[in-house]
Amino acid sequence: MESKIVTFTSDFGLKDPYVAEMKAAFLGICPSAVLVDVTHDVEKFNVREGAFMLASAAPYFPRGTIHLAVIDPSVGSQRRPIIIETKHSLFVGPDNGLLMLAAETQGITRSFEITSRRLMLSHVSRTFHGRDIFAPAAAHLANGTPLEEFGPQITDVFKPQFAKVTRTHDLLVGEVLHVDDFGNIITNIHGKEIEAFRDSLVQVELSARKEPMKVSNTYSDVKLFDPMVVVGSHNYAEIALNQGNAALKFQVKAGDKITLMKI
Repeated sequence: MESKIVTFTSDFGLKDPYVAEMKAAFLGICPSAVLVDVTHDVEKFNVREGAFMLASAAPYFPRGTIHLAVIDPSVGSQRRPIIIETKHSLFVGPDNGLLMLAAETQGITRSFEITSRRLMLSHVSRTFHGRDIFAPAAAHLANGTPLEEFGPQITDVFKPQFAKVTRTHDLLVGEVLHVDDFGNIITNIHGKEIEAFRDSLVQVELSARKEPMKVSNTYSDVKLFDPMVVVGSHNYAEIALNQGNAALKFQVKAGDKITLMKI
């Protein structure tokens, strides 16, 4: 049987043994899988940042990849452990919005709550579902366990505000997903949403400021230090400056509202 690729994304860092414990729980069930770390340096408890990291990496993995992600500030509460099946991959993690950016982009087909104790570790702690529930679930998926054996199918997976974009003919309203080290303001507006605006001027409203910007193809399409809208390498619309720091100029942070209106 061909080895499954399984990715790991978390906010656990590498100082503590948590990542190793998750991998040990996984490998004890499915020792043949290929494990790939996306990142374990997501800001603690920052579901939005984790969702962005996962959504950025997931499209480049082969069909059938299993993505395990754990940024879980409500661990042990009533939030559900879930599996989302898409047309391309499987996603395993908490039902707190972490999986939705990546999963919706790939086209969700079915979702399931993980309830079967048989497919968890024998002892499930209240504080480490990554090791005791999610890693075993991903391992059993890699071994070919059918989705129906994990628990009931669900249709009400939580969709966070950062996965929502309001669209009208000439208006897009979203929010800032992430600010990268260059100061580029990465929004939750997918590249396909602004194709109709390509090579046009749009009015960008951000942090109580309104400014016309060109929807450009590259960072160098505008003059030095001028702002622009550009579809970045992760296929999200960005507000950027040519060789400058847009986040500093506009004084924005993740979660801020952004509006693009075609002029």
